[in-house]
Amino acid sequence: MITEEDVERISWLARIEIDSSKSKEYAEQLNSILDYFQQLEELDTSDIEPTYHVDDLVNVLRSDDIKPSFTQEEALENCENKKDGYFKVPGIM
Repeated sequence: MITEEDVERISWLARIEIDSSKSKEYAEQLNSILDYFQQLEELDTSDIEPTYHVDDLVNVLRSDDIKPSFTQEEALENCENKKDGYFKVPGIM
């Protein structure tokens, strides 16, 4: 059972400012949530497979096939700023 002191401690740990007058209300709400989780714990789920995803999605990535590509010269032919066979870009430092 979560107490008002627990709520204040949790709020301090989470760096959330909670008004002291609201601590009782939050404690009741958190206890209600924990009671609901307790109800879920009582369910027998031994015959249920784990659900990793609710939809039957499969990986839709294409195969990694080798295909012809641009040559270095073709890639650089429309580039204004190039040096020694590479794109020349402004320095960051």
